[in-house]
Amino acid sequence: MLPIDTSKILNELLYQPQAPIIFSSALFLYLFVSFFAIYLLVFKKQKLRILFLTIFSVYFYYKSSGWYFLLLLLLTFSDFNLARWMGKTERKSLRILLLVSSLTLNLGMLAYFKYTNFIFAGFYELLHKPFDPFAIFLPVGISFFTFQSLSYTIDVYRRNIVPLQNITEYAFYLTFFPQMVAGPIVRAADFIPQVFKTPFLNKQDFGKAIFLISSGLFKKAVISDYISLNFVDRVFEAPTLYTGFENLMGVYGYALQIYCDFSGYSDMAIGIALLLGYKLNINFDSPYQSASITEFWRRWHISLSSWLRDYLYISLGGNRKGKLRMYISLLITMLLGGLWHGAALRFVIWGALHGVMLTSEKFVKSIVVIPQNKLTKIVGIVLTFHFVCFTWIFFRAADMQTVGAVLTQIFTAFHLEIISGFIVGYPLVSLLIITGFILHFMSRKVEQKAENFVIRSPFVLKLVYLSLIIFLVIQIKSSEIQPFIYFQF
Repeated sequence: MLPIDTSKILNELLYQPQAPIIFSSALFLYLFVSFFAIYLLVFKKQKLRILFLTIFSVYFYYKSSGWYFLLLLLLTFSDFNLARWMGKTERKSLRILLLVSSLTLNLGMLAYFKYTNFIFAGFYELLHKPFDPFAIFLPVGISFFTFQSLSYTIDVYRRNIVPLQNITEYAFYLTFFPQMVAGPIVRAADFIPQVFKTPFLNKQDFGKAIFLISSGLFKKAVISDYISLNFVDRVFEAPTLYTGFENLMGVYGYALQIYCDFSGYSDMAIGIALLLGYKLNINFDSPYQSASITEFWRRWHISLSSWLRDYLYISLGGNRKGKLRMYISLLITMLLGGLWHGAALRFVIWGALHGVMLTSEKFVKSIVVIPQNKLTKIVGIVLTFHFVCFTWIFFRAADMQTVGAVLTQIFTAFHLEIISGFIVGYPLVSLLIITGFILHFMSRKVEQKAENFVIRSPFVLKLVYLSLIIFLVIQIKSSEIQPFIYFQF
């Protein structure tokens, strides 16, 4: 019998800064199998289930961000008590003060970790002095769990929900590991009622969970990671070394990469939650099939776009105070949405472009009746997709110089004649990009048939499907773990 190296095992269980835990890693698979075995023993006992899942979720976050899990515990303790106090008092002034306290804590935490260097850099630039950035580590998924916690305190303030009286129950809601670090952002009104019900997993939900986990793993670890490492990253690191055609393929590739990366994570999160007996709302709905930017934001990162709508856009006045106020509210919402993604001018421009397009669409539709037919829909899809791809350049590029270089190559050095050479030089990249877009643009009926096929398959076959995807991931994955793109937000 081979000796067991306990020190190596213990080291793996500790936080590894260079290898944060992600769903597509072997470590997560081992941990989840062990966790699930114990979960099956305790899931019918409400208090024990809540405690066990909460402890595992906090540990999962520790494996993602190290000792910053203490910030998560601080936020849990503060917002739980602020909301409970808010629910007990009828004094509006005190309730406003408590809400402001929650906003200050959550947004202050975001501001420190995400925008300190950005603010100081801008200040030093005005003084024409060099700035040495502070060594501030961005905790994984901080924007997601702060927004989730804020939605809870705001809903309590608005009297939309009754505050929880047990801090463990609130911790369970806020730290639920499948969606904590990269969404979808879960509303308390949707999730908390499930906390008190005994989880139940029927054959259909189990099949759907396997389908979502398998498809999410394929999107993330096969399509997104491969085209990123072997083509997209290379183009955006040195766009002037590539022709305009290759830069354009890099932009298309990134559009597919970020979709497969983020929707793949969401699919796995929803599937894992379903295995545990909890239902999360869909977060992506084939967004590149949208025929307008308005439709795109109803299909892309639905939990964030609906959060911005309900807690920011409507709070700014929404469409209740005239068209001019509506346009201004839209622009502010998208500008702040861009800044939420990152503290850099390019993210602000990305948000501004979407804001301008959203307001332009609403203005045009208010004065022109556009006929609804297949031709206008196809034209709308093509135009919307290319506008989104154009804005992705700002989102992906390391700086504005890179944005300029990519656009310059596309418009001045296209070289269409290298198409055949590109396919020969990047055969698997080309195949995965084509496959990814074909799968994305498939009709909902075809996707539903594939899901139903998995659901109706025998238990053993379901495991075979999942095993085949895992085998495929092992065959083409790189030696280094590729974190999810939205971990940085």
